Amino acid sequence: MAGGRPRLLAALLAALPWALLGAAQRELRFRPAPAEGPVRLFTEPELARYAGQEEGQPIYLAVKGVVFDVTSGKEFYGKGAPYNALVGKDSTRGVAKMSLDPADLTHDITGLSEEEIKSLDDIFNNVYKAKYPIVGYTSRRILNEDGSPNLDFKPEDQPHFSIKDEF
Repeated sequence: MAGGRPRLLAALLAALPWALLGAAQRELRFRPAPAEGPVRLFTEPELARYAGQEEGQPIYLAVKGVVFDVTSGKEFYGKGAPYNALVGKDSTRGVAKMSLDPADLTHDITGLSEEEIKSLDDIFNNVYKAKYPIVGYTSRRILNEDGSPNLDFKPEDQPHFSIKDEF
């Protein structure tokens, strides 16, 4: 039995770099890449162009008015994938309710329960912001329905947002 310990120890030491590499790769997989260029302001028709229907086209999804590049998750969001209904639009309500019902695929969170709002915030922070790069914002986040500026929007508080690059 004593002869088995050195072999076991050698095997564990040989596997350690691979285990550490695996952990490093997992860590990198869940860290979003920085935006490659300045973020954009998306209107609904512009965002709809990124619904994962064309091969080679980026896939974008908006939650809470923040547009994420979810192309790296195309097995979930690409054409024919389980969550493809969420992309190309602001699907905040659908994310909060964990619903793919077309009526829920909207930015409108009116009437959501406290539990649904908590779920939305959790998914927004721990999935989308943690995993996917931010490429822009919906115009609805920055502008009111009448086109006037949303005075609650503070660009300096938004990740990857630079006024000089954007305007």
